[in-house]
Amino acid sequence: MFEIAIIVANVLLSISLVLGFWRLYLGPTLPDRVVALELIASLTIGFIAVYVIASGRTPFIDVAMVLALTAFLAAVGFARYLEKGGHREDD
Repeated sequence: MFEIAIIVANVLLSISLVLGFWRLYLGPTLPDRVVALELIASLTIGFIAVYVIASGRTPFIDVAMVLALTAFLAAVGFARYLEKGGHREDD
């Protein structure tokens, strides 16, 4: 039963990752693409979490935490960029 749950989780994360890349490709605006990148980073953290649960290798939790922090800082940087009058297609 545990292996089935791991497989289902990986399949669902994979489908979400494909949809995230599809949104990244289509856009159409810059904020849409940045949100898609945030989604992809979150899904990567999900993949790492599933791997840690399946394998029991806890050092990968540190990698997930660093990736989450990096994604958060990128989101804050992008928000500041838009606030300061950066490129926007919806103006």
